[in-house]
Amino acid sequence: MPEQKTALAELEVRMCSDFAEYQQCVRMQEIVWGRDLVVGTSMFVVAHHTGGQVIGAFDGKTIVGFTMAMAGVRQGKPFLHSHMTAVLEEYRDRGVGRRLKLFQRQEALKRGIDLVEWTFDPLELKNAYFNLVRLGAVARRLIPNCYGVTDSPLHAGLPTDRFVAEWWLDSERVKNILADNPLPPAGPVARISLPSNLGEIKSTDREAGARIQSKAREQFQKYFRSGCVATSVETQGDTTDYILEPIAAVAGLKLPEIAD
Repeated sequence: MPEQKTALAELEVRMCSDFAEYQQCVRMQEIVWGRDLVVGTSMFVVAHHTGGQVIGAFDGKTIVGFTMAMAGVRQGKPFLHSHMTAVLEEYRDRGVGRRLKLFQRQEALKRGIDLVEWTFDPLELKNAYFNLVRLGAVARRLIPNCYGVTDSPLHAGLPTDRFVAEWWLDSERVKNILADNPLPPAGPVARISLPSNLGEIKSTDREAGARIQSKAREQFQKYFRSGCVATSVETQGDTTDYILEPIAAVAGLKLPEIAD
């Protein structure tokens, strides 16, 4: 008989607090991303002791997913930078990542923190859907080649362009999305279309992936400069569209000016 998966309800999501648990997080990085991108245990210790977060999803005593965030301050207000989230392959597509993020939100709000940020690759459309549609984050900044060109197969030899996700934890936009009652766009929308099979293109044809990335970078930067923010993604057959809205018109969300 095939091995039964642990029921999602049986997984425990909680803060990690000792060295052995941090070591499990490091080993999981190696499994998920390879050794080239591993952050050592010392960073988890620093995050824990300086107001950040190390959150684990536990199947018994084994960590099967984690989120690590660092504490930050901008314009005198605290926020969290969620540096990494990983889930073991056999536990993916079962809501583990969402449970980690919901715990992150709950813990941050208890401390009076209303913003969590993280970076993600605009070309990773599944991640974009999770971040913008399932969680309610938005993006209005793109950092070209944020981490430099690496040898990791994960990056397919492309520049590491990254969006900065802003998750405004106590906004009406986020609360409605988490309650499965998303607010409709309040104003006109613009679209940037990408191939739905972009992951396959990147892995099989680097030059084609680079051309798509370069064009998308130019389009996103143009719309962001004009005062738009990415709020959603929609798949329509062979293409997946990013939805962009004017910053002042995003339903349920009032965005502050970006600090220099």
